[in-house]
Amino acid sequence: MSTEKSLVVAYYKFVDLPDFEARKQPLLEVCERNGVKGTILLAHEGINSTMAGPEAGVEAVLDYLQNDPAIGALTVKRSWADECPFYRMKVRLKKEIVRLGLPEVNPNDQVGEYVPPEKWNELISDPDVILIDTRNDYEYEIGTFKGALDPNTKSFREFPEYVKKELADKKDKKVAMFCTGGIRCEKSTSYLLKEGFEKVYHLEGGILNYLEKVDPKESLWEGDCFVFDNRVAVDHSLQKGDYEMCRACRHALTEEETQSEKYVEGISCPHCFDTLTEEQRIRAAERQKQVEISKALGRKHIGATVLEREQWREMKLEERKKANEKRGEE
Repeated sequence: MSTEKSLVVAYYKFVDLPDFEARKQPLLEVCERNGVKGTILLAHEGINSTMAGPEAGVEAVLDYLQNDPAIGALTVKRSWADECPFYRMKVRLKKEIVRLGLPEVNPNDQVGEYVPPEKWNELISDPDVILIDTRNDYEYEIGTFKGALDPNTKSFREFPEYVKKELADKKDKKVAMFCTGGIRCEKSTSYLLKEGFEKVYHLEGGILNYLEKVDPKESLWEGDCFVFDNRVAVDHSLQKGDYEMCRACRHALTEEETQSEKYVEGISCPHCFDTLTEEQRIRAAERQKQVEISKALGRKHIGATVLEREQWREMKLEERKKANEKRGEE
C-alpha cells in the first residue's frame, strides 16, 4: 500500500462560463485519469471545488483548469492528509457555485475590500468593526475568530434574512466578514454593498489562508476550522482535528459527545437524537449496516462527500421552508 500523503486543494473562481454544462465530462475524465477525487461544482457563474489525490495528479488537474483561457489563474489553498479524504470524484452542474438564492447578486459586479491575513488582526481589533462569521451554526460552534458574531444560520440562504433583521440600521458601520475559503464572502459582501452598506471588508482567502499565513502565537482564531471533507476539521497547523462526524445530521462531534448515551455510531448523536423520525433512524441503521459490511470485507463504503452532504442539507431545509409556507397559506 502506498504511503504517499494526499494533497488536498480548495479553490473557486467567479467567472462567466456559459458553456459550463459541456465542460463536465472532459473535466471528470481528467480527474479520473490523474487519480483525483472530491467534488467540483460548475455553474454559469464559475467553479468551486475541494479535491485531493497524489500531488502530481492534483497539480495536473489544476494545470488543465488554469490553461483554460475562460478560467485562467486560480487562487488555491493547499494542505495535506495522511490519506485521501474523498472516496470518489464528482463534477456537478449547479445554478450557483455557492447558494445564496439571489441570482442578481454577482461578485463579478462588486465585492467588499479584500483584507490579507497579515492585516486581518488589525482590522478586527478595531472596536468599531462589526465582525461576522458568514458560515453556518455548526461550523461556528467548533471554531471562530475572537469576538465574531454568529448569525445562527442553518444554510447560507438564510444570511440575507439575518442582514435585514440585525444589520439594517448599521449600514454606515464597518462590517468585516469571513468564511472557510472566501467564496461565501464574495457573495455576502456583494450583497451588503447592493443593500447600501458603505464599508464592507472580507478576509482574503478565508480562514484556511489565515491559518496558513499567521503565526499561531499571534492568531486571533479560537478552536478548529470545519472543512468540507472527511477530515471534519483542521487545527491551526491545517492538520486533522479531533472531531468525528455524525452520519445522521453531519454535525462535528467531540470525543465527549461520542461517549453520550444519545450517540449511536452512524445513527444518532446528542445534536439530532431528539429530532430524528423513526423512518430516519431505520434508514440510518441500514446505511450503518452497509458501512460495517464494507469494513468487514476490507472495502471503503462509498458515501456522499461532505460538500455534497452540505448541498443536500440546504436542499432539504429549502423544501421544509416551502412546505411550512404552503401550510401557512392554507
